[in-house]
Amino acid sequence: MQRIKFMIKQFLREPLWFKLLISATLLISIIFSGPFFSNNAYFQSGAKLAAAIFFCANAIKFRKSLVTSVILFTSAGICIFLSFLAIYK
Repeated sequence: MQRIKFMIKQFLREPLWFKLLISATLLISIIFSGPFFSNNAYFQSGAKLAAAIFFCANAIKFRKSLVTSVILFTSAGICIFLSFLAIYK
């Protein structure tokens, strides 16, 4: 619970452009990966790319914690790979 409170406080201290980037990419990835857009590969790929941007932005923010940063960069790489698979399948 302490870690979650710390992350919320850290998020509230960030600049407005960062809050908008994180919020927009999270919202896009949730909406485009929903069942309404499941038939279109480009929306699925866009959702995964938005998730990759989300993970990269957070990895850069948490670069002082090596383990957290590596996990987030790895997640971003997996999302980019899955994005290419969604287009070329």
